Amino acid sequence: MPDNICSEKKALVEKLGVFIENKDQLAPVAARIMSYIILTGKVGTTFEDLVLKLCASKSTISTHLNHLQDLKKIVYFTKLGDRKKYFVINQDTIIQGIDDMIETWCVQKELHIEIRDYKEKSNANNSDDTSKFDLEFHDDYIQFLDEATKSVLKLRTKIIEKNNKL
Repeated sequence: MPDNICSEKKALVEKLGVFIENKDQLAPVAARIMSYIILTGKVGTTFEDLVLKLCASKSTISTHLNHLQDLKKIVYFTKLGDRKKYFVINQDTIIQGIDDMIETWCVQKELHIEIRDYKEKSNANNSDDTSKFDLEFHDDYIQFLDEATKSVLKLRTKIIEKNNKL
């Protein structure tokens, strides 16, 4: 791998690692393992690669690899005649993340609908226009959530179809 790509990958491993650490509440090394595996792709990465590239001890890498496998975030495959394990992202993890996102959006949408309905009733009982609630934000946000959900569901379908072809 050329030096410029290698240094770019290192920087991305750190940047993505911090994001994953915060998003998934993972330990820093576990998050960097995830990001390294993501950036390595479907060829997979070995235990030895992780020890070397992440500059962490064998014990630390082993502990976090086992934890990520227990969480079903990563899986491994082996190659014929090679005893090494090649770690890749579990595609089910991506689908689960999408499902969690959609569930959160559905809860938010229902809450905004309830709030908007309450404000509509309040406005109907209030003759003073200056103290009436503006409902535009809720309408726009509900529309945004509908469109985002539709788009992400389309992505989810594509991922599942692609995984079924493999």
